[in-house]
Amino acid sequence: MKHIAVIDIGKTNAKVALVDLPNRAEIAVFTTPNRVLPGPLWPHFDTETLWDFVKASLGQLQRAHGIDGISVTTHGACAALLAADGSLAAPVLDYEHSGPDKLRSGYDHIRPPFAETGSPALPIGLNLGAQLYWQFAQDPGLRGRTAQILTWPQYWGFRLTGHGATDVCSLGCHTDLWNPLLSDWSSLVDSLDIRALMAQPQKPGAVLGQLLPVLQDELGLGPIPVLTGIHDSNASLVPYLDSQTPLSVVSTGTWVICMAMGGKTVDLDPSRDVLVNVNALGQGVPSARFMGGREYELIRQNAPATATQSDAETVLARSLMLLPSVVAGSGPFPARAMGWTADDRSVAETEVALGFYLALMTAECLHNIGAAGPTFIEGPFAANPWFRQMLAAATARPALQSPSRTGTAVGAALLFAPTVFVQTEPPADVCLDGLANYAQRWRERVSGG
Repeated sequence: MKHIAVIDIGKTNAKVALVDLPNRAEIAVFTTPNRVLPGPLWPHFDTETLWDFVKASLGQLQRAHGIDGISVTTHGACAALLAADGSLAAPVLDYEHSGPDKLRSGYDHIRPPFAETGSPALPIGLNLGAQLYWQFAQDPGLRGRTAQILTWPQYWGFRLTGHGATDVCSLGCHTDLWNPLLSDWSSLVDSLDIRALMAQPQKPGAVLGQLLPVLQDELGLGPIPVLTGIHDSNASLVPYLDSQTPLSVVSTGTWVICMAMGGKTVDLDPSRDVLVNVNALGQGVPSARFMGGREYELIRQNAPATATQSDAETVLARSLMLLPSVVAGSGPFPARAMGWTADDRSVAETEVALGFYLALMTAECLHNIGAAGPTFIEGPFAANPWFRQMLAAATARPALQSPSRTGTAVGAALLFAPTVFVQTEPPADVCLDGLANYAQRWRERVSGG
């Protein structure tokens, strides 16, 4: 296996990357926005446009480099309900739709406790069980039309191979449907009466099937293997699974997902968006998250990065701070409303203070899950110097930048050949004075939030 195509359906953007497996490096990446259509029946993902993008990208990668296998990774909190003929029984619901909140009280009566699932109660459609409960109530005929329920990575695997499945990582991503202690369905599956509809759980590295003959002809590919697929944050964790020392991985994108391996034993507080993820080996992993990528977009509004060390020194000298939460309802401070400590700030100062804020929110998440050892940063925030410097200062541990352009692609490709990922520490950032003091003052301001 040399060239692995990774289909990465993120919440904001979809990507198809080609990974040179022996060198653990991405050699080509195509991207497109992941559009949400308004309805009917509800806001939903534009699956056909995504499918056309995936096929076009695979064809281009095959012609340019050749493809030996395909792995799929996607965001969580998403499922596809298939009819008996393999078509969608209903549009694939966007988890940011508020519909499930309208039936929250009824759902809470059947929702399993955190001790069973490691899944916190979350707003909108972030608990997949709440989505299904609401969808079946909204469309009374949907249950009868549904022959099989697939988690989101496996929907794309189904389109590629004709075989259906679920994966343990996607099921373990705050769905309420999985018991990570037993590695089996939670009681909610029977409460919803969907046991017969749920596709068979598999580990992400299992081969789902070979590429369909019709796609082989269309894309110029052979009968290459397609893996079951994996939830995107857990794809970022794959390169580190064989580590014998404590470490944490921070996967950044629309969501910032913090995962601790071999850390301290702490009581997990579900009210602070702490949960138990399930890794590619089927093991529970203490995790915490906040919507950092979305917060970055809301504050920056596509402004280019221009800040210098001088701007950072000004932010520190002024104690200019962004306080949580830019996106309320999730994260370590779900009930707090954002605020700035000063209104008179330049665009560059805003850029620095935002980087500090995102790092401090990440540090809070890591503290809440007992993280220890170095922190490996995957995805776009790895390139943000203000984020890296403040994260190292706030945690008093190394914060290391991953070389990966798309934080999940290498991990998803490594499912074909899992090995320890040799991570070298990059040159140290220029150290700014006062970062630790700034972090302490920020914590004091938000304590009790």
